[in-house]
Amino acid sequence: MSRYKRLTSDTYRSVNAVIKQYCCNYYDGNCILFDSDYPCICPQSVSYSLLCKWFRDYVLPNDKELYSELRISEKRKKCSVCGEYFIANSNRAKYCGNCRKRITKLQATQRKRKQREMSRFRVI
Repeated sequence: MSRYKRLTSDTYRSVNAVIKQYCCNYYDGNCILFDSDYPCICPQSVSYSLLCKWFRDYVLPNDKELYSELRISEKRKKCSVCGEYFIANSNRAKYCGNCRKRITKLQATQRKRKQREMSRFRVI
């Protein structure tokens, strides 16, 4: 089973935009890697599957959302706050990057508030 899934029409358009923006081998619709005597069309720009290893390994990680959407792995988790998928760095990750910052601040505020309240009632 492949680690990547097939492209829908929306993801196909997104992939082509990423190719045009980031791929160093893409030039006027052609792939420089396959050029010998005649120009060769970029196979990734016309396919609904991820064929190009260069694109998968080096170009696709530049767009984090598209990369996590197309990558099928056990590291891909759903954020418990916003519900978006993200690539987890550990097995304890619960939140995506944006929610993690917000939740961390909120938990720190609550922890400090609780410590202040407890210190007021402490008997010496």
